[in-house]
Amino acid sequence: MLENWLTNSHLIMLGLLLGFAVAHSGLAAMRPWGEKLMGSRLYRVLFALVSLPLAVVLIVYFFNHRYDGWQLWQVQDVAVVRPLVWVLSAISFFFLYPATFNLLEIAAVQKPQVHLYSTGIIRVTRHPQMVGQVIWCIAHTLWIGSTFTLVTSIGLVLHHIFGVWHGDRRLADRYGQPFETVKASTSIVPFLAIAQGRQTLEWQEFIRPAYFGVIAFIGLLWWAHPWLIIATSRVEF
Repeated sequence: MLENWLTNSHLIMLGLLLGFAVAHSGLAAMRPWGEKLMGSRLYRVLFALVSLPLAVVLIVYFFNHRYDGWQLWQVQDVAVVRPLVWVLSAISFFFLYPATFNLLEIAAVQKPQVHLYSTGIIRVTRHPQMVGQVIWCIAHTLWIGSTFTLVTSIGLVLHHIFGVWHGDRRLADRYGQPFETVKASTSIVPFLAIAQGRQTLEWQEFIRPAYFGVIAFIGLLWWAHPWLIIATSRVEF
């Protein structure tokens, strides 16, 4: 009975997720040591050279095997599902935005730094990337409905939950009391700190170029999504 749904692709994806998690979180943990050894720019390049290829492999493998295993449900013909999935996916990118704030640092054009944010989306949740990943996983698991997608989503969410603990620990080690102050006025669960009166929402902080960049990216992704699926299907593995 088990082998009817637990195909090799499920196990391979879990292995790929584990490999990415170890590489990504491991390099993040080693950043203080690595930057002392080779400098912040070169370490950022190393981080990108390791993380980006692994991420591309994950994305391609997911696209190519997303319907593997059992089909747990099929709701793609339900009228409300398609717009719901797109809305949830769009919202997820607004939580996943922080990487767009310092593009020159990510590309190592400017000196990469660790930033302690306490404004904008951080007022909503201290870990927006985790929240965005959870929303993305909910949307795509709803749309596809296969055991492979469910297993992939569980793996991604578990990695980001670990990232919540790992990220807080690294920021606490680096900043000490200033981070504890931010932690006390923010929450992991979206809007919880606002509901508890520990935080306020300042809408003007969301008026910045990065958010317009996210909107443009969502539009580009909506247009290119069919082509991405076709392109990845030509990579056989």
